[in-house]
Amino acid sequence: MMNDEEFLDRVLTMEVGRCTEAAAVAASTMIGRGDKEGADEAAVSALREAFNKLEIDGTVVIGEGERDEAPMLYIGEKVGRGNGPKVDIALDPLEGTTLTAKAMSNALAVVAMAQGGTLLHAPDVYMDKIACGPGYPDGIINLDAPVEENIEALAKEKGTPTSEITLCILDRERHQPLIDGARKMGSRVFLIPDGDVAGVFHTAEKSTGIDLYVGQGGAPEGVLAAAALRCVGGQMQGRLFFRTDEERARAERIGIKDLDKKYTLMELASGDVIFAATGVTNGTMLDGVYWEPGYVNTHTVVMRSKTNTIRYIRAKSKR
Repeated sequence: MMNDEEFLDRVLTMEVGRCTEAAAVAASTMIGRGDKEGADEAAVSALREAFNKLEIDGTVVIGEGERDEAPMLYIGEKVGRGNGPKVDIALDPLEGTTLTAKAMSNALAVVAMAQGGTLLHAPDVYMDKIACGPGYPDGIINLDAPVEENIEALAKEKGTPTSEITLCILDRERHQPLIDGARKMGSRVFLIPDGDVAGVFHTAEKSTGIDLYVGQGGAPEGVLAAAALRCVGGQMQGRLFFRTDEERARAERIGIKDLDKKYTLMELASGDVIFAATGVTNGTMLDGVYWEPGYVNTHTVVMRSKTNTIRYIRAKSKR
C-alpha cells in the first residue's frame, strides 16, 4: 500500500495535469466569444468534475471565492473521493478570463496541490510581490527596497550592467512608478496584460530573458506562482495589500493573524508541491488548445518541488 508521499509522486503528479487539461479544453470553446464569465464557468465546471475522480481528501484553499460568492471550487470546499491523502489545493481554472474572451495570448488553467496545511490560505485580495529565478544568494531581493536597489543587486550578482536586467510587470497604472524606476536604471521592462502566475514563472526560464518580477496582483495568484517557483527554484516575497476594512476582515476570518507580514517563498508554499498548468490560448509559457476534426490537442507542464522534475506533455485526444 502506498503512503501519502508515494501517492503524490506516482499517481497525483500526472492526474493533476489531466485536471488542468480538462479545464483548458472546456475554456477553449469560449475563446474569442467576448464572454469572460462564460469562459470561467466552463473551466470551473470541468475542473470540478475532474477533481471528483481523484482518490484524495482535498480542501480548496485558493479558489473561486468564498462560499457565498462561488457555486463550486470555493475556499473551504472538499473535493475528491475523500479516501486518499489529505491535500491542500490552490487553483485558478482560468487565469486570464479576459485574455480568453478576447482571444489574446497567455491564458492558462492552473492547479497546485500539496500536503494539507502547507499552502497559505490567502484571501481574495491584492498582494505586493517580488520574485527572481534560481542561482542567486538568499535575500538577493527585498520587497521593501526600491525597485532600483533590487535591479542593482541582481546586476551586481550577474556581473552585468543594469541595462541588461529585464523586469516583468503587469501593465497597470498603479505600476508606473516601478516602470519609471526600472527605465531610469536603463533596464528592459516586459509588460503583460494579465497572467502574473506565468510572469513569476518566467523568471526561472532562461529562454524568456526575464530576471525579476515586481508588482501588485491577486494574492491567490501569488500562492499559485509560489507553488510553481518552488518546483523550479528561485526566490519570492509577498505581502497582502488591503484596500478596505472589509478586505482586512475577510483575511482575519480565514485565519490570517499578522495582516502586515512579509511572506517568503517557503511560507507561501511549504510542502511537497505539485504544480500543473495547461495552455488555453497560445502563450510564452505554453501553446494553447488546438482543435482538429475529431481531436483536441493540449500542451501541459507538470512539476514537483521534491524532485524538481518538469514534464511538458503534448496530448492528442479524441473528441
